[in-house]
Amino acid sequence: MRVLEAKLLNGTAQQYQALDEAIRTAQFVRNKCLRHWMDHQGVNRATLYSLCKDLAREFPFAQKLNSSARQASVERAWFAISNFYRRCKEKAARKGYPKFQKRCRSVEYKISGWKLSQDGMSITFTDSFQAGTFALYCNGEARRDILTLKINRVRVVRRADGYYAQFCLDVERREKVGYTGEAVGLDVGLMHFYTDSHGHKVECPQFLRRAERRLKREQRRLSRKFRRGAKPQSKNYHQQRKRLGKVHLKVQRQRRDWAVKLARCVVLAYGGAERFVQRHRGV
Repeated sequence: MRVLEAKLLNGTAQQYQALDEAIRTAQFVRNKCLRHWMDHQGVNRATLYSLCKDLAREFPFAQKLNSSARQASVERAWFAISNFYRRCKEKAARKGYPKFQKRCRSVEYKISGWKLSQDGMSITFTDSFQAGTFALYCNGEARRDILTLKINRVRVVRRADGYYAQFCLDVERREKVGYTGEAVGLDVGLMHFYTDSHGHKVECPQFLRRAERRLKREQRRLSRKFRRGAKPQSKNYHQQRKRLGKVHLKVQRQRRDWAVKLARCVVLAYGGAERFVQRHRGV
């Protein structure tokens, strides 16, 4: 499976609010399934699917969410439960008992609840929340793959800088790598990002350390705007909270991008990792 991501643009405040309601409803369904599993014995996946139908009949806002999205929320709950059973059988030190979600940031649709335009420039969500049509911002290669390959699921993710649509494609990605016959061992540590079997070391980029000054400044501004006992907080507080989230999001993306590129260089050819680190640091 391959996941491609596109940003959702040109939406109104009401449309983004509808996406938030869909995300909260998906969280509600998952937590209800988890509570039912805690309160009853012998609960399996089929029982949770049946509970999903009962929730749709009992709560009007749950009925608004597409049936495939409700089933995906049930699968999320059962995934946490099955992993707990597996770790118990393996007698792991940490069992990982399933927990309720407090701040869910995504809702997942299967084959229904959404419709992609013929040119791949926009996507429309067709459930009863009436989120409507959003423009898709991505590069041409990703747009071509989205149009030509089979889409298994569409996931809407809320981040600090906006909303994104993740397309889960039914394809296996393969890299054409020539086998050189040379083997190398990597040891990931704390002082260095990794050390190979030949003694070469790659230093940690320390993106978080570089962003500490800005993070402290934004955090201080957020603390000044907080009012104890005030519910809800002011608009200035929530705007500053989003600014702080964007700084954390940038650090997260820097870490991921650097690690993925470095790993790909090591896989393609040994020695490419050292050259990539030098180019990244401007040496």
